[in-house]
Amino acid sequence: MSLTDSIIGKPLATSEERAEHVGVAAGIPIFGLDALTSAAYGPEAAMTLLIPLGLAGANYIVPVISAILILLIIVFFSYRQTIAAYPNGGGSYTVASENLGEGAGLLAAAALMIDYILTAAVGISAGVTALTSAVPSLAPHTLAFCLLILTILALVNMRGVKDTGTAFIVPTFLFVGTLLILIGVGVYRTILSHGHPIPVMAPPPAMPAVVKYLGLWLLLKTFASGCAAMTGVEAVSNGVMAFGEPRAKKAQSTLTIIIAILIVLLFGIAYLSRAYGITAMEPTANQYQSVLSILTSAVFGRGWFYYLTSASVLVALSLSANTAFADFPRLARAIALHDYLPHVFILRGRRLLYSHGVYALTGFTAVILILFGGVTDRLIPLYAIGAFLAFTLSQAGMVVHWMKMEKHNGRLWHAFVNGFGAVATGVTTIVVLLAKFAAGAWVTALLVPALIGIMWVVKRHYSRVKREMADRTPLNLVNLQEPIVVIPMARWDRITEKAMRFGLLLSKDIKVVHVHSDDDEDGGLAEIWDDLVMAPINKEGLQKPELVTIPSSYRFIINPLMDYILELEEKNPGRKVAVLLPELVVRHWWENALHNQRVQLLKLLLLVKGNQRIVVVNIPWYL
Repeated sequence: MSLTDSIIGKPLATSEERAEHVGVAAGIPIFGLDALTSAAYGPEAAMTLLIPLGLAGANYIVPVISAILILLIIVFFSYRQTIAAYPNGGGSYTVASENLGEGAGLLAAAALMIDYILTAAVGISAGVTALTSAVPSLAPHTLAFCLLILTILALVNMRGVKDTGTAFIVPTFLFVGTLLILIGVGVYRTILSHGHPIPVMAPPPAMPAVVKYLGLWLLLKTFASGCAAMTGVEAVSNGVMAFGEPRAKKAQSTLTIIIAILIVLLFGIAYLSRAYGITAMEPTANQYQSVLSILTSAVFGRGWFYYLTSASVLVALSLSANTAFADFPRLARAIALHDYLPHVFILRGRRLLYSHGVYALTGFTAVILILFGGVTDRLIPLYAIGAFLAFTLSQAGMVVHWMKMEKHNGRLWHAFVNGFGAVATGVTTIVVLLAKFAAGAWVTALLVPALIGIMWVVKRHYSRVKREMADRTPLNLVNLQEPIVVIPMARWDRITEKAMRFGLLLSKDIKVVHVHSDDDEDGGLAEIWDDLVMAPINKEGLQKPELVTIPSSYRFIINPLMDYILELEEKNPGRKVAVLLPELVVRHWWENALHNQRVQLLKLLLLVKGNQRIVVVNIPWYL
C-alpha cells in the first residue's frame, strides 16, 4: 500500500458509491456536529455582550436563549418540509434558484459559501479556545494549533463520507454525553438547593456593572450574537444525497435528533449559568476561561470529569468544522453545474468526493484563521449573517414551491410554515446585520456582492466559450493545406532530430529557426547543417527544409522567435503555422527546474499572443 493510500485510503470505483452512503448514526456527526457544538460558544457569544451588566447579566441569558430556541424550532419545521420536497438535496442555493430566480440563487450561494468558510474557522478556533481555557500556557500557540487541526480535518475528509462519519461518531457522542451529564447533574443539584446551588469551585467574580439596565439595542446585539448557535441547521437538507435509502426519511430523522439535542444543550447551559451566577469573561482577560469551562468547574470541580469534558469539547469543536467540509464541496458542485464556478468543482476524486471543494475550503479557512489570529471572538461578528440570509431565501423559495403545487394536499399549510420561517429568519437577518455591522459584519456584507460578481464573471466566460465552441455544421473540408512547420532549434541533438523527423511527416514546408548570438562558442547550426541534415534529405529526395538564422546582438532568444512566427503567420493568410517545440521529459519532478525554461516560456507566449492559425505541438524526449 502506498503512502497516499495509507493516509487518504485506496481509490473507490464508481460502483462502490452505494457503500459510501451513511445512516442516521453517522449522519449526526457528519452534518450535525457544527450545530451541536454551537452550544459551546453560542450562549457565551451572547453572554459576552452582557458583561457590562455585571452579575445581573446572568439573569437575562435564559430569556435570550429561549427566544433563539423558538426561532430554531421554526427553522426546524421549515427544513423538514424542505427535505421532503427536495429528496435529492435541497440546499438554499437549489431552492432559491428554482423558485426565486437566478439572482436569489446566487445571493444564497454567496452567503452559504462565506458561512461555510467561517463555520470551519469558528469551529476550529473555538476548539482551540477550549484547550487554552484548560491549559492557559498554550494560549500563545493558538494559531499553530488551529492550522494543525485544519490539516488533520482536511486529511480525514479526503478519505470520504463513510470513513469521516465513522471517525467522528465517538467524539460526537462523547461531547453530547458529557454535556448532558453536566446539565443533568447541575439541574439536579439546583432543584435540591431550591434554585441556589453551591459551586464546587467558585466562578471568577463578575466584572463591575457599568450599565444598570438591559436596553433595546444591547438586547438586540445579545440576541444577534447568540444566534451563532443556529448555524449548521441547513447542513442536513444540503447533504440529503449522502444518506442511504430512504434518503428523505433518514435525513429528517437525523435533523430531528440534532435539533432535539441542541435545544437541551442550549437551554441547559443558559439555565445553569443563571443558577450558578456565571458570567462571561473578556476574551483578552488574563487567565481567560470559556463559560463552559467555568460551568463544569462549578458543577464538578477540576477533577477527572472536568478534563474529560474539556477534552471532548476541544475535540468536538475542532471537528465541528467537518460540517463545512461535508457541505461546501456539494454546494460548490451545484454552483459549478450552472457554470458559476470553475468546472473542476464538479469532478469527483479517488474517494468519490468532490475533492477540489475540500482543497478550496481548506485554503480559504487557513487564510481566515491567519488573518484573525485564530481568536473566536474576532470571528463571531462575521458569523451567522450568511446562514440567516440563506435560511430566509430557502424558506421564501419553499413558499413559491408550495404555491406551484396546486394538486398537493395541505400546500397552503406547508406554505404558511415556510412563510412564517422566512419572515422570522428575515427579521433576524436584519437584526444580526445591524447589531454586528460595526463589529465586523460589514466585511461579510461586502464579501457577498463581491463573490456574486466573481460568479457572474465565471458564468459569462463559460457562456462565451459555449457560444464560440458550438458547431452543428458538417466537417469542413474546404481549403485544406499542409501547415507551415516551424522548428526552433538551438543545436543538433537527439531531441531536435526527433522534431525534424516528425516535421518531415507533417509538411513539405519546414522552417528551422536558429537564433544566433555573438556569445555562441561555435559557429551555430549552419556549420553542421549541410552534413547532418541536408545530406540525408537530399539522398532520400525529400523536400528541403529552410534554415532561418536570426542574429541576436543582445542575446535575446524568445523575442526574435516570437516576432518571426507572428510575421510568418501574417504573411501567409489562410494557412496554419505548426510550431514544434522539442522538450526534455525528466524522470524526477525536481529536475524540471534544470531544463526547458525557454520552451515553457515560448509555449506560454504562443498561447497568449497566438491565434486560431498557430498550433503548438510538443515533441517530448524521455530521459
